[in-house]
Formats: sequence, structure tokens, C-alpha cells
Amino acid sequence: MRRNVLAILTIIMLIPSVVVARTTALTGNTTNAAPTAYNEFTVAQLQAEMAGGRLTAVQLTQFYLDRIAALDQAGPNVNSVIELNPDALKLARSADNRRAQGKVIGPLDGIPVLLKDNIDTGDRMQTTAGSFALAGKPAVDDSTVAANLRAAGAVILGKTNLSEWANFRSFFSTSGWSGRGGLTHNPYSTDRNACGSSSGSAAAAGANFAAISVGTETDGSIVCPANVSAVVGIKPTVGLASRAGIVPISHTQDTPGPHARTVADAAALLNVLAARTPDPRDAATSGVPLGWQGTGRARPALPADYTAFLNADGLRGTRIGVTRQGIDNGPPQVVAAFDNAIASIQSAGATVVDLDGAGFTFAPADGEFLVLVYDFKIDLQKYFATRVGVPMANKTLADAIAFNNANASTEMPYFFQEIFELAQSMDISGPNPGDNPQAAFGGMTYNQALAIDHNAGANGIDKALSQFHLDAVVAPTDSPGWTTDLIMSDHFVFASSGLAGGPGYPIVQVPAANVLGMPMGISFLGTAFSEPTLIKLASGFEAKTHARTQPTFTGNITTANTNGTTLQPPKPPKNAMGMRPHRV
Repeated sequence: MRRNVLAILTIIMLIPSVVVARTTALTGNTTNAAPTAYNEFTVAQLQAEMAGGRLTAVQLTQFYLDRIAALDQAGPNVNSVIELNPDALKLARSADNRRAQGKVIGPLDGIPVLLKDNIDTGDRMQTTAGSFALAGKPAVDDSTVAANLRAAGAVILGKTNLSEWANFRSFFSTSGWSGRGGLTHNPYSTDRNACGSSSGSAAAAGANFAAISVGTETDGSIVCPANVSAVVGIKPTVGLASRAGIVPISHTQDTPGPHARTVADAAALLNVLAARTPDPRDAATSGVPLGWQGTGRARPALPADYTAFLNADGLRGTRIGVTRQGIDNGPPQVVAAFDNAIASIQSAGATVVDLDGAGFTFAPADGEFLVLVYDFKIDLQKYFATRVGVPMANKTLADAIAFNNANASTEMPYFFQEIFELAQSMDISGPNPGDNPQAAFGGMTYNQALAIDHNAGANGIDKALSQFHLDAVVAPTDSPGWTTDLIMSDHFVFASSGLAGGPGYPIVQVPAANVLGMPMGISFLGTAFSEPTLIKLASGFEAKTHARTQPTFTGNITTANTNGTTLQPPKPPKNAMGMRPHRV
């Protein structure tokens, strides 16, 4: 979440994870040389290589394991992967066996994927949300996300680090840090932040540590990490993909979604995540998000194939509304990068409508934080009831607070748990707890907060689309990555995810620029279930700009201009007459 309302919302956006152990021998190699043979290969290209007999799933999995060993756990030490799947090569071998028998089961068969460490896998890996409070026995069952990926033949390579508890513990947190995993670094400049709670997921995809990865978002945690690591991030409509088996913040706003290096790969992953039939473990998969509730708008049938909407000329003939969302408070080179992106949209054949200049104001989702802390207290306890053999099994938020206090040296060395404590103060008693006045919010009730956030959809994105006859709204995603500061916490300049967060609407973030060596993206936003349109627009922008660049793994990207002068020490004077000094 962003500080204050914006800052609080920014903290929620951040959901990263961490890496378990430092070793140069994760794969039996003794060298730190990072392989590059399949860098930037798309899912379709990798499938073509396997279909042609030039690559096996085992070889591809080993390629990513070797890169992780060389660049994530050693070398620049990106620290985006918190745990590797001990069964990854076994899964890859199974995919190769299927292919040998002519039984390829889909576009992701044999493709390695990383999952954020708040997504349950019913295997030998942990699911901890970055906290030792959930460490111990693995989850009993797969999340629906993991089950869908297995059914599609994907190789679950491991888990990615995240901001502990999806960046929903403290107002003064540092994105990408967790007690269990440590700090995820930005692969473009490792002194800079990887942003959002899904920091590890985006950094790993950007660094070519897996073909694709899965993050989660409540407000910004998919799109902000994607923005700073130059990858595509799709934050789906809430309920389009199941949250069953994911450590929650809020059933009102949470969603899993793809990180990938291209829109095509993100769309291919979305195909597997999408809930085309209701999931009995997540009621949202049979309904509509908050912004549509009470409007009579029904859940549509989801497309059979989101990749069908990819279109290199997808911007031509469209109308795109532009809102700047505070970017003008950023440095001139950042402003110029966004302006250039808008010019590219226009030159690709779109009509650009300046919403800010037209005086349009997006209704704010000012109920969001109350909704999130209220949901969190209830939803977290429900999740704890699904776990066994971990400190929080069948426990409550109050127990998590006590655990953190008892283990402060590992869980709270840099920031505390003000958000946990605020959530614990929520009054959820009585037959109609949604109508209880919440003292911490001036007496506002949960149901009143929901109504405010519903209105943020109806009189925000939906109104802009209708009033100006738009296909979508475009905005700057976030600022480029800032220097990480574990003492003074995060510092954001602007963001746009809050426009879609409260009502539960989708976003597609796509790389747009490189500002002094650091990535920056733009976001296409739309109403619920408008992913086909957003994918079309984002793929058109991607084809027009080709803005993604590979990471440099630089320690400090500004060093060239901050080193200063090279000092020459004065030479000692020669002793007169060659005599030694007197004793004194």
C-alpha cells in the first residue's frame, strides 16, 4: 500500500519472497559462469525447440538451475528464489517421456515456472509467505494455481521470495524483504528495489531464471515488480483465477497472475490460471468483482484462449484515455519516458484522450484499507486452518502477532507489525459484523467501505470508459526502482494500481522505457473481465516499442558518475642535507 492512503496502498502492492541457502553447488556445478543459451526465448520458441528434438525439458530445467546458481545464489546475488523444487528434474523427465510418446498436453508442457512463496504446493516445498511462522511441514494440498500448472504439464521449478506477508505487516516495510528469505535485489542494479510483494517473481522472470512465473496482487504487487524488472505483468480481474490455497490478504481484492518477458507468454500462462468453471474453494470464481456487484452485470464466459487476442497492430483504431497519476512530480527524464510511450501509442494508430486535461476525476477507493485489514483478520485465520505442522496451524492473527514478538530478531529486525495490530483491532463480532463501526477508521463500517470501493469502479474506470468511449485507460505503472533502504523503508513517487485495486479490475503492465539504465512500464487498465482487450492493446504497444532490455546485474548503476576524483597523496619532503631528523 502507499504511505498514507497512497503509501498504504503501495505497501499492499508489494509481495516478494526470498532465497533459502547460499551455495555454488545447487546443481553440482563448481563454476559461477551463467549460461545464456535460452535467454529471452518465449514459451512458443522453447516448445518449438523441444518439438524439433533440439532441447529437452530436463536440459531446459537444468539451464535455469544453472543460471539461478550463478546469478541468484552467487555472483550478483539477486536472491529472487527462496527454494528450489527437489522434484523439478523428475517433473521435467516426465514431460520428456510424454513428448517421446506423442502425448504433449499443452503449450506449457515441460516449461519451468516459479511460484511466489505464498502459493501452496502439496509437495516437498515450503509455503511460508516469507515468515518462519508458516515454516515446517509443507502445505497439505496444492493450491488451485499449482494444480492447474501440474495438469498443464508445467515444471514447478521452485518458489520465489516476496515481501513478507505480501507486504502487509508494517507501514515502514522494505519491499522484497522477508524474515525467511532476506532481500530480493533488482537485477538491473542490485542496490535498487525489486518492488511489490511479488518482487521475487518478477525479478526471476526478468533475469531469465524461469520461462514464466506466478505472482499475486492485492494492489500493485504484480504490476509494480513487473515495472521495475522490465517484464509483463497481468493482474487479472478478481475471481478470474482462483485464490484457493494462497496465503491471503483479502478475498475482496487478492488475485494471482502472470509475470513473463512477453505479452504472449503472459497470456499463455493466464490460460492455465483462468477459472472457466467455478472452483468450490473460491466463491469469487463464480461471481463478479466488487466494482460490478449490484449492477446487474453478470460474469461472462471466459475465453478459451487468451493468446488469440495477441495483435501486433492492436492499437490501431482504438481510443485510449490517459491519466498521469502523479508522474509529473517525478524527475523530467521519467516524465519524458511516459510522454514518449504515449506518443508511441498515438503513432501506432490510437486516438489518445487526455482525461486529466478534460477534467475527469477518478472516484477514489478510500474504503480500501479498512476492507483489507478487516478481510485479513478473517481470511488469514481461515487459511491457518488449512495448515498442519507449522507454528500458525489452526491459529489466529493474534497468534501471528505473538509469534513475531517472540521472534523479533528474525522477523522484525527492521520494521514492526503496525498493520497486523491494526487488523487485530477490527471488531468482527456479532450477527452483522460488517455493520460494526470501526474505531480506527472514525466509525466507518466494513459495508460502508465496500460501497466506497464499489463506487470507485462505477465512477472511476467504468465511467471514464463510458463517458469518453474508450477501449482502455493507460497510466504510468510506477517510478523506476529506488535505492533500497532497510532503515528508512520504501519511497514511492507515483503509482496507478489503486485505480483498479479497490473494485477488483484488471491491469496489464508492459515495459515502456529504460530510464538511465532502469526499466519503467505503463499499465493498460479496464473494467472487469476486459483482459482480451488489454492483451490486444499491450501486445500492440510491445510490438511498436520493443522496450524490454535484459538486466545488467550491475551493483550500482550510477557508479560511473558518483566515483569522484582519484586523489594523489602528497609525496613526503626530502630531508635537508640528507640528514636524519633529531630525536625529539
